[in-house]
Amino acid sequence: MNAASPIPTDSKVTVVGAGIMGRGIVHAFAVRGFPVALFDVKPAALDDALGNIREIVAGAVKIGKLTEETAAETLARITVGTDLAESARGADLVVETASEQLAVKIDIIRTIDPVVASDAIIATNTSALSITEIAAASANPARVAGMHFFNPVHKMKLVEIIRGLATDETVIARLKAWSDALGKTSIVVNEAPGFTTSRMSAMLGNEAMYMLESGVASAEDIDTALRLGLGHPMGPLELGDMTGWDTRLAVLQYLHQSLGEKFRPCPLIAKMVKSGRTGRKVGHGVYKYENGAKVAGSGLGSV
Repeated sequence: MNAASPIPTDSKVTVVGAGIMGRGIVHAFAVRGFPVALFDVKPAALDDALGNIREIVAGAVKIGKLTEETAAETLARITVGTDLAESARGADLVVETASEQLAVKIDIIRTIDPVVASDAIIATNTSALSITEIAAASANPARVAGMHFFNPVHKMKLVEIIRGLATDETVIARLKAWSDALGKTSIVVNEAPGFTTSRMSAMLGNEAMYMLESGVASAEDIDTALRLGLGHPMGPLELGDMTGWDTRLAVLQYLHQSLGEKFRPCPLIAKMVKSGRTGRKVGHGVYKYENGAKVAGSGLGSV
């Protein structure tokens, strides 16, 4: 790989996982001119992802950020499939964004490793798991790194690039070039549990849940305090609903195991996950949601 060269616009990208992050990442590449293959085992998830991407593109046209022609070209660059090996075949960059389960990610790496381009980069969008452990599933762990996007991808400018123990420096340089091509700002992080943002965000969200559980304040008031008092664009409980409390719980469990007691998950998070109240994606988390919008006054602890 030539670290100094720009990214050719005919470079093929494969995104693994059609969840909230996967669909946002697909849009980010397609709107910047790159052909993207989106894989998911569930056809319904692919249909839902395409519908969501069409909504984002239509919104951009409405406010004048995209022309009708550019919007049509963006959507035409996206293909979908339920065969992982075929979706990844010949890819120059794979961004894996499956569930935060190490075994799942390892299986994905083992499947795509033999079929991607010989100099392909395999990037994982994990928000906390070990890049080094994930990379060990590849015959060439030097080409594996973290590429952590943020939700919603079409609005958030940051990309964390995470260097695993075996990651080659040319891979880091190429991922920075990919980030530049997407109009994102990238930072480089040496692998550590939770990296930078996930580690801080997990602690903040966990503490907010402990405050809610003990009755310090209502969910609305905790979130309002962080938005208006500390300038956060979204409160930690709203963010947890958007991310999904099942994902948040998995991250906290990993950080607790790796870094100790200060990351012990609040029992209320586990209780919510067990009850199925995992957040916005199911219409109920700390808050209730109707047609994707938060219901006013629905937060836990509200009077």
